Parts: sequence; C-alpha cells; structure tokens
Amino acid sequence: MNESTGKLILRLALGILILLHGIAKMTGGIGFISGTVQSAGLPAFLAYGVYVGEVIAPIMVLIGWHSRIGAAIIAVNMLFAIGLVHRAEFGSLSQTGGWALELQGMFLFVAIALVLLGPGRFSINQK
Repeated sequence: MNESTGKLILRLALGILILLHGIAKMTGGIGFISGTVQSAGLPAFLAYGVYVGEVIAPIMVLIGWHSRIGAAIIAVNMLFAIGLVHRAEFGSLSQTGGWALELQGMFLFVAIALVLLGPGRFSINQK
C-alpha cells in the first residue's frame, strides 16, 4: 500500500508539473523550440515532439496507462531540453547555491525512477 501510494505521488507530481509546461506550449506555441531545434542543425519538425513529451506522456503517467513508456518519453524530452536549451547552465550553480538545472534534473530523475519502479497498483495497468 505505502509503495503504491509513493509511486502515485511521484506520478502525480511529475505528470502535473510537466503537463503544465505542455499546456503553456499549446497556448503559446512552440516557435522558440522550433528555432532552437533548427539552430542545433536538426529538422524543425522535431519541435513538435515537445507535444508528445509534455502533453501525451504526462497524461500517460498521470493515469497510469503505460506509465513506464510515458516516463521514458519525459526523460528523453528532458535530455533534449537540457541539451538544446540549458547546456550552458549544466555546470552552474544558481544565486542561492543550488544547481542551476535542479528543476530539469528533478524532472529527469523522477522520470527515470518511474521507468524503473513502474506505476504501482493505483494505475490503469495495475502493475
């Protein structure tokens, strides 16, 4: 019971917080991401992957439907975000002494933990 409750809390935290970023992209567009992807020498259409990583995958994680796959997609999305947008901050500390990428790092490592742990019994797949 406690283990499944803990997994549910992780799923809700990751799913809701990433989905909020996705909603912002749906309402504000992905022009910035498209430009960033193109400036890295990648095809512009890859920018649309942000909708998979920040809308579809978090919903999968939230409801517990193939949560491991959804969490893996979020982890890949965060690696792209760190590599394309936050690369210069990777070794930096914030003004308060924390890692400059602590939010992105937390998203990445919680997603990896959910890939390894699975969704728990409070999920559609119940595994």
